[in-house]
Amino acid sequence: MEQPKNIFEEGQVLLIDKPLQWTSFDAVRKIRNLIRIKKVGHAGTLDPLATGLLIVCTGKFTKKINEFMAQEKEYTGTITLGAVTPTYDLESEPVQHKSFQHITYEMLMENTKPFTGEIFQIPPAHSAIKVDGKRVYELARQGKEVKLEPRKITIKQFEITQVDLPIVHFKVVCSTGTYIRSLANDFGAALGCGGYLSSLRRTRIGTFKVDNAISIADFEEKIKLLKG
Repeated sequence: MEQPKNIFEEGQVLLIDKPLQWTSFDAVRKIRNLIRIKKVGHAGTLDPLATGLLIVCTGKFTKKINEFMAQEKEYTGTITLGAVTPTYDLESEPVQHKSFQHITYEMLMENTKPFTGEIFQIPPAHSAIKVDGKRVYELARQGKEVKLEPRKITIKQFEITQVDLPIVHFKVVCSTGTYIRSLANDFGAALGCGGYLSSLRRTRIGTFKVDNAISIADFEEKIKLLKG
């Protein structure tokens, strides 16, 4: 019974494919309960409606979390045009519906350019950023308006990979601190019809790829085998 505990206390980097509707902390809590040690953390939050690569560090390797968080990230997903949502994704209902019929492929391509390179981005009001010690999403839920300052980020690549209006498929390679929800909202605003993030998958962090990640269910099976 002690064997898996020792392995994880010494330190492991686990590549987990986070399931839909799970918070990043849900995944950490599940792994913590499975391996029975306290020192478990993740390197970069994924929203509940996002799937994909979550790096989870255990034991002594929790010291590496900041190093992993600072690395470049890659995402694929979809933006739905013709409406906006308060959370910039499907955590809230689409409002302010507008026509998207006039949007052309050329318009989409042209409007990716201002969002490529070093840019300033305002984080979503519904995010985990703290203002005066409180999470801004908590303030937003209370109906309080919070002014968030633009942050400098780098978007190395913003590519439209497929168009099925009102749905636009994309791939983004970006620096840490980038909010893909904000990118979706700002992209829709630039097109004049509004837009929100309708799906998101993190495919890479630095050199770590989701192709090499395992599901929570598969990890649970591995732990059962380790315990014998």
